Amino acid sequence: MISLPIPSPEDVLDARRILAGVAVKTPVLRSERLDRLTGASVYIKCENLQRTGAFKFRGAYNCLSRLDRQAYPGGVVAYSTGNHGQAIATVGRMLNLPATIVMPE
Repeated sequence: MISLPIPSPEDVLDARRILAGVAVKTPVLRSERLDRLTGASVYIKCENLQRTGAFKFRGAYNCLSRLDRQAYPGGVVAYSTGNHGQAIATVGRMLNLPATIVMPE
């Protein structure tokens, strides 16, 4: 199993910088009805308004925009059944980076 480092606060701020002007600033909404139904304060982050309709765009762009093109001249390959693949394909197109998405039949 691959062990990846835990992102630091600096990593998060760097990602924010990379995504500025690219990712949609999606709103956070409240629902009094959901609050009543759950007995809690419910916050809804509207990532459905993000490019590709999911938060996965943020991670795909943050990763692929940093890719060393010399090290990966053929582009990238992703295995996905949905949102991740859409995000990788969209970002690949935006960055003019070949992206192959493998999906189960």
